[in-house]
Order: sequence, then structure tokens, then C-alpha cells
Amino acid sequence: MLDQMMDMGNYHAIDNEMWNGLNLGLLIIRVVVGVTLATHGLNKIFGGGKIAGTAGWFASMGMKMPKANAWIAALTEIGSGALLALGLLTPLAAAGMVAIMVVALITTHLKNGWFIFNPGGGIEYVVVLAAVGIGLACTGAGEWSIDHAADIHWAGVPKGLIIVLVAGIGGGLLQLATFWRPKSVASA
Repeated sequence: MLDQMMDMGNYHAIDNEMWNGLNLGLLIIRVVVGVTLATHGLNKIFGGGKIAGTAGWFASMGMKMPKANAWIAALTEIGSGALLALGLLTPLAAAGMVAIMVVALITTHLKNGWFIFNPGGGIEYVVVLAAVGIGLACTGAGEWSIDHAADIHWAGVPKGLIIVLVAGIGGGLLQLATFWRPKSVASA
């Protein structure tokens, strides 16, 4: 994305300090959010009740095939988080994060209001992470990334935005339509 702006002759409007600031800002966001997401996935596997506990929690929410879904969630968080931190295949990594946040928002947090400190945890945290994912798909990982070094140009509008909306939001909604049967629906 930044290279495209330079190619269009817009480089003169942004000096080196601004470019460095943009690249550093994107690096900080990617690494902090990516590592946070990856450790969340690792916790599903190795923390507390391990994958069996995660599967039990998923089953209690009405997820069918809870063990498979626990593994899918954990591995998506680990993979997407690592890719984000590295700045590799950024829109696809962001889509994985957005899909996880869509599922978490609908299955767990929506009924608890906005604030994360509400009992059960509100939606603010998952909304912020989903917004960061959508934003990174639109901006790209920046020059300090593997995407830039490997000359991968998937980010931007419309490419990155389409990837994150279809694979992220669409993927999350498809997972819910396929596997989620909340008690109020299952008992009806």
C-alpha cells in the first residue's frame, strides 16, 4: 500500500518521519494484537482445562462438534496471531481474527452489553479487535513486514477489505450457521 502511494507520486506529501511513524505504529499494533491473539489460542490448548475444557465451554454455548471447534478456534488464533505479528498475508490473518471475534461476539458477549467489565464480559474487546483486523486488512502491514519484503500486495481497498469481510465476517457467520445451536433454539 505504501509503495503504491509512492508510485502514484504522493510520497512528497509524507516525509521520512511520517513514513517511519506509520511503519512503527503498524508494527506495534500488529505485534501486540498478534501476540495477544496467539497466546489466547495457546491458552485454549495448554491453559486451565486445556482443549477438553475449551470444548466443554463451547458445548455449553451450544456449539456442535465442540472438540473440533475448540481446535479450530485455538489454531486460528495461533496462526492468525503469528501471521499478524510477522506481517505475513495480513488480510488473511486479519480475516481469521475477525472470524473469531464475530463468533465470540455472537455466542458469548452480545448478551452482556458493551463494557468488558460487565458480568460475562461485554462486546467492547471483541469489537475493538475486529476493527483492528479490518483496519489492518485495509492499510496492510507496512514496510516493516514480510508482506513488504516478499512483495505481497493483498492489502488495501478493495482487495484487503473484501478478503477480511468475506473470509472474516462471512467465515464467522458460516461457522455459526453450521455449528451453533444455542439452547433457546435447540429446545424450541
